[in-house]
Amino acid sequence: MSAQPSVSFARFAVPRKGTVFVLSAEGGGLGEHAKACDPSGVLARAASVAEFTGKPGSSLDVLAPEGSGLDRLVAIGIGKATALGEHDWLKLGGAVAAGLRKASEATVVLDVPGADVGSEQAANLAAGILLRSYAFDKYKTRKDDAEGKTAKKPARITIQTGNPAGAKKAFAEVEAVAGGVLLARDLVNEPANTLGPLEFAARIKELEALGVTVEILTEKEMKKLGMGSLLGVAQGSPRGARLAVMQWKGGKAKDKPLAFVGKGVTFDTGGNSMKTASGMEDMKGDMGGAAAVTGLIHALAGRKAKVNAVGLVGLVENAVDGHAQRPGDIVTSMSGQTIEVLNTDAEGRLVLADVLWYCHDRFQPKFMVNLATLTGAIMVALGQHYAGLFSNDDELAGRLTEAGQATQERVWRMPLGPEYDKLIESRNADMKNIGGRYGGAIIAAQFLQRFVKDTPWAHLDIAGTAMGAVASEINQSWGSGFGVRLLDRLVRDHYEG
Repeated sequence: MSAQPSVSFARFAVPRKGTVFVLSAEGGGLGEHAKACDPSGVLARAASVAEFTGKPGSSLDVLAPEGSGLDRLVAIGIGKATALGEHDWLKLGGAVAAGLRKASEATVVLDVPGADVGSEQAANLAAGILLRSYAFDKYKTRKDDAEGKTAKKPARITIQTGNPAGAKKAFAEVEAVAGGVLLARDLVNEPANTLGPLEFAARIKELEALGVTVEILTEKEMKKLGMGSLLGVAQGSPRGARLAVMQWKGGKAKDKPLAFVGKGVTFDTGGNSMKTASGMEDMKGDMGGAAAVTGLIHALAGRKAKVNAVGLVGLVENAVDGHAQRPGDIVTSMSGQTIEVLNTDAEGRLVLADVLWYCHDRFQPKFMVNLATLTGAIMVALGQHYAGLFSNDDELAGRLTEAGQATQERVWRMPLGPEYDKLIESRNADMKNIGGRYGGAIIAAQFLQRFVKDTPWAHLDIAGTAMGAVASEINQSWGSGFGVRLLDRLVRDHYEG
């Protein structure tokens, strides 16, 4: 990714150089510290001429304001000051990052009449700056902007607040979560020729520096465990398969861990049920679930979360050669259940089947949440603004929904039921990996449910939200890092001791 801006916190003082951002409430105007940045009143006059009233999403830019020595003075509208929530402050940070342009030095004056502007608000604004500033440009040999000019160096941003020490402390936790999001984005954006199963596993091993215990199971070890479902997907690729197990032990030794499982298909050709060429390049992102789980464990370890958590990701490449599995093959999963593979492009559920069973069998977790870019059908149902949520547990589903609303990584609960389960019954095996034409996302979830036993479980189908994501105030990247903030909020709100 591109170099991130540096963010620091300081007490209120009148800035003398660079770009200054002030926040303007709708109907309430500027705070006293913000007004001090505009001694000649040019911003107020410009606001009158431009009919700038502080509506959310609006901004006003004054170049070289008279009497200040500043390069620019930028007012950002925040709407009603009393209505600002956590995500609003993230978005305001995104607005600051978007307004930097070529500024190398900037100051944000957090002084808003009527708003609760404390340490957490300052930290969330800073996190929004980092999230919006992300760009995946590591393979660009010319660091030029759209106009052909040399791209600017990362900006130094100072956030002025009433309690800089408190803001710095709050930011340490929020920055860890933002770092997990950026890691997930990096993994999803990385091309498949440089990020196969082995390379992904190597990136996961780097989490040991944060105190995470990491194990990488090889094909030989998975074969010994009986993971025929996962290994069947991998057999057409010379790059091998891996199962990565991440353990963060921040809670009491006796506490059962929370378990998070990710689909990690580093590239998906569809196998012998070959995808069409159009859009196949996007299948480098078919490991968005594994990326989110990796980013989540990074976040929990980075902020020293007081919880026990395990993250497991099945890493395979679904490729085509003479060894690739064929439509009609029957494989035996670790659970002992047999699966007739009627479509080799319905491969993610085959990977997850063995990882979920292994997770339950080994860790006996409090719950399991799996994430996967599993079906195009979920995009037909929900578009790209919600992930599909399937669950066998109402409490877990409710908590995920609440966390989604809080973080704006939203989920929508979809049905499960025995009527759908009948659609994956097979004449030749215990089940088949596809059903009929309709309800594709539900059928995939029904398939997964056969491998979780009675463990509270939720499946998040993030096909529409993890890659090719809709741009937002805090994300301009193709790979969004969806799921990291959602699950961190779930853990923070309900499971930390």
